Amino acid sequence: MNWWRKLKKNSLARLGASLLLLFYLVVIAADFVAPYDPYTSQANGSLLPPTEIYWRNQQTQEWIGPHVYPTEQGPVNLETGERELNVNFNQPSPLRLFVSGSSYQILPIRIPFPPNFEPVELFSGWGVNRHLFGTTGSAKFHLLGTDEQGRDQFSRLVHGGRISLFIGLFGIAISFPLGMIFGGISGYFGGIIDAVVMRFVEVLMTIPTIYLLVALAAVLPASLTSSQRFLLIIVITSFVSWSGLARVIRGQVLSIKEREFVEAARALGGNSFYIIVRHVLPQTATYIIISATLAVPSFILAESVLSLIGLGIQQPDPSWGNLLSVATNASVLVLQPWLVWPPAIMIILTVLAFNLLGDGLRDALDPR
Repeated sequence: MNWWRKLKKNSLARLGASLLLLFYLVVIAADFVAPYDPYTSQANGSLLPPTEIYWRNQQTQEWIGPHVYPTEQGPVNLETGERELNVNFNQPSPLRLFVSGSSYQILPIRIPFPPNFEPVELFSGWGVNRHLFGTTGSAKFHLLGTDEQGRDQFSRLVHGGRISLFIGLFGIAISFPLGMIFGGISGYFGGIIDAVVMRFVEVLMTIPTIYLLVALAAVLPASLTSSQRFLLIIVITSFVSWSGLARVIRGQVLSIKEREFVEAARALGGNSFYIIVRHVLPQTATYIIISATLAVPSFILAESVLSLIGLGIQQPDPSWGNLLSVATNASVLVLQPWLVWPPAIMIILTVLAFNLLGDGLRDALDPR
């Protein structure tokens, strides 16, 4: 466990791991953390800025603690060209923890990807209506404002993190076993098998992923749901991204297969596939763990870019990529910056955290 002690001494790796743990816990409990349903719109509440918190009653100036007031979009100011806000100071709504709100299900059991791509529900779970924070009055508290449809931006950011964060884990769960198996077989057997596998790998490495996805988007039907697009993004990016890992694993297996413990297993009559899986590939675990940690950000960025250009997760389903798609409108950057900076900061922090953790694992597991 010397590597664990080294990792704990690395403050940057601890920071990265702490951020990732926080992010994943938040998105897993998104229904509880988010105060509102990410698909529900507020009447006359489009493009509201982050809700201002008050501590004194604005009518009597009496101290009543943190609270907000009902806010709606007002008429356009003819002088500035901006919409004014209508705030009803007669209805203070206190901010509280663990408030009741829209109901959601805990621990539903579903099969997410059957042949028809539609989730099959085995157990609907338990209905709950408690949320981490919210208001107890008629006003709504929009921590990060609302979007053009009047939907709570913070709730959509938290729910969108489920797709953006887990797409990387699902991606490496598909691509890394492929790279390990093909690289291990190629390096262990050599000869014609090595030549055929490596030529196939080289062909895959020449395929530009983004252009492949753009071409596929042109031929796929527009009626695909977000779950279907999510699956396609994972499968396609995983299929073209395992080739680099396979080449590295092949190089490591070429040297590992000549070691004494592999020769001993072969002399004892061990099956070739058993030797590869049981004795050879575990020796590459250090590199695989480090590479997996550093590869997750590439899947997150791929989903963000694809959703940004309209090829990934589509509205109304949220993801950090399509939340960031409003950045293509220059006026939004000036007039509604709260729509842009939260998803951008979350993507930056997540990629940075994975890189910090990956660098820490590399220093701890492979000092060379």
